[in-house]
Amino acid sequence: MSHTHDFVLAEQTHHFIRSQKWDTAVLPFGATEPHNFHMPYGTDNFQVEEIGRRACGYAYEKGAKILLLPAMPFGVNTNHLKVPGALALSVTPTTLLKLITDLVDALERQGLKKLVLLNGHGGNELKPLSRELHHRTSLFLCVCDWYRVAADTYPTIFKVPGEHADEMETSMGLAYFPHLMKMKQAGPGTMHKTRFEAMNKGWVSITRPWHLLTDDTGAGDPSAGTAEKGQRLMEIVTQRLGDFLYQLATTPVDVNFPFER
Repeated sequence: MSHTHDFVLAEQTHHFIRSQKWDTAVLPFGATEPHNFHMPYGTDNFQVEEIGRRACGYAYEKGAKILLLPAMPFGVNTNHLKVPGALALSVTPTTLLKLITDLVDALERQGLKKLVLLNGHGGNELKPLSRELHHRTSLFLCVCDWYRVAADTYPTIFKVPGEHADEMETSMGLAYFPHLMKMKQAGPGTMHKTRFEAMNKGWVSITRPWHLLTDDTGAGDPSAGTAEKGQRLMEIVTQRLGDFLYQLATTPVDVNFPFER
């Protein structure tokens, strides 16, 4: 991939943007929240921006008219607000819905056909929000949680995948923002069980109070994380997501889109 950033909206001039016919945009969503004791508050933002840049660049180099939009740095962290000493910058799901609604309207009015909501934070459940807009816009909307793109490969890359500031996220941090990592401070990321087997097994779900779930805000053991593991994961995610973005941006919209009919 070349070093061109033509596909990054925030880095381009109006002179260039107006000279192109754009089809698809990618809108990243992150969060600002504690990540154990060893990772920065901006972890989700740093990860999703890096993935968005690499995947969009991959698709753009192949010929897709795709734009990477500025990332939303605040996520749904209503269950982090009682973590002692934390400064999670939380919004509610309805706030995200309003933001997406306004941006969808703006992009549709300016000629874009497709929008990918690229999510990097587990608390941002964006699919229900896309359903709110499904019948109100002609813009094609889809949601990608980046951490699901290569989830099938986790057992071959990581020893003990967790959920938050775990081996996987630690590996991504060591690979792509190592100057912000403080590995000597890392806690074990132990998750406490609830009193109910149904919740512990996952077939009854709750919004977990983060101050009760974990003592160090981590959810998963980070100790086996390495930069090499993060790079390996990034290569897989970039190719898989990049191929999808290319296909999406180069496939014409018709009455049956996206189905083969």
